[in-house]
Amino acid sequence: MRTRELAVAGAFEFTPRAHTDARGRFVSPLQEEPFLAAVGRPFPVAQTNHSRSARGVLRGVHFTTAPPGQAKYVHCARGRALDVVVDLRVGSPTFGVWDQVDMDEESCRAAYYPEGVGHAFLALANDTVMSYLVTTGYRAELEQAVSPLDKELALPWPRDLTPLLSERDRIAPTLAEAAARGVLPRYTDCVQA
Repeated sequence: MRTRELAVAGAFEFTPRAHTDARGRFVSPLQEEPFLAAVGRPFPVAQTNHSRSARGVLRGVHFTTAPPGQAKYVHCARGRALDVVVDLRVGSPTFGVWDQVDMDEESCRAAYYPEGVGHAFLALANDTVMSYLVTTGYRAELEQAVSPLDKELALPWPRDLTPLLSERDRIAPTLAEAAARGVLPRYTDCVQA
């Protein structure tokens, strides 16, 4: 398992080794030892999520109110996606910084995103399946979003695709608007989680 620290403090990319033979392929996108070595604490799974998207579907930038916050471990089980993490934690040394992870079913590359950061992805192929392991269960009243098309964030979406967004994501506030409304998580609350 190769590990890469992302530009957002506390976020990591993991690339497992695939085992291929005449029968097909076997791969482990989440492995405890490399995860602990990079992150420094275990990943308690409270829920698994699965989404299926057509090419051009853009989901996010989503985050959960902290506390309690929600950490995610994400990989692409089928298709191809551009996965993006944005540091939304007020007071973080990397506040407003984003990074990307190119995910597909061949590499089984995965990413860990700590509490308080925003997550978004753009499906680059039809029938793209994203799998998420999360540390807290779903609670609608804690779910938040920032606009994935915020010009100030300038996220790296390809210009040749017209993104298909949910109504929630279409009307989401910009990062500056979310900060002014006081809905962004505080870094100190997130690192204590």
